Amino acid sequence: MTQLALVIDLNVCVGCHACVTSCKQWNTSGSAGSLVDLNPYGADPNGTFFNRVQTFEVGEFPNTQTVHFPKSCLHCEDPPCVPVCPTGASYKRAEDGIVLVDYDKCIGCKYCAWACPYGAREFDEQRKVMTKCTLCVDRVTDTKLPERERKPACVLACPTNARLFGDVHDPESVVSIAIAERGGYQLMPEWGTRPANHYLPRRKTEIRIHPEDLQRVDNPLKIDGQQPENAHRDPGHEDFAT
Repeated sequence: MTQLALVIDLNVCVGCHACVTSCKQWNTSGSAGSLVDLNPYGADPNGTFFNRVQTFEVGEFPNTQTVHFPKSCLHCEDPPCVPVCPTGASYKRAEDGIVLVDYDKCIGCKYCAWACPYGAREFDEQRKVMTKCTLCVDRVTDTKLPERERKPACVLACPTNARLFGDVHDPESVVSIAIAERGGYQLMPEWGTRPANHYLPRRKTEIRIHPEDLQRVDNPLKIDGQQPENAHRDPGHEDFAT
């Protein structure tokens, strides 16, 4: 069975929030929207977001790191949000494994939010329904788009290619290869939800300094304390501009 998912490379995510804004823009105008904003320009802004980036400082001074951690629905293979829904509004698509919410059936009881161990559900205060990441299902299944554009908005917007998209059940897919080669892992696997989304761990990059890089080299423009003279030239048209 196909299982579409995201693989997020924490080593190259810079926390720019391009994925957040592009997700908001696409989904608020698409089949999942609109996504409400509450007091967006006030002291305590809030709203509905399918994707959020959490930033942490880890370690102790002076050995500290800043970690940017994007998080959205993980489209679990055994999603606990589905069986608790009393109306069947939360469901998992058989053809691609995407977990969705049928807004026509949702009564806003929030049972799915309580069941989700990742805090990935977003309650829309305006529509009184539960919302979540759809993997831009209306985009990735749109055959009118070129194949290269049939990806979630967040994947297309990421400037560092920190977000990959594909079928994690296909061993030849770009996501499966990245997971295998880079030690991709699931978030909180002890819950037994089998998240489809994976993360690629941060890794240390060795800095190599060659001996010649440590030698001082004189500035060629200041040899013997002399400065180069400006080249003499005849007046140009710009000198007589009025």
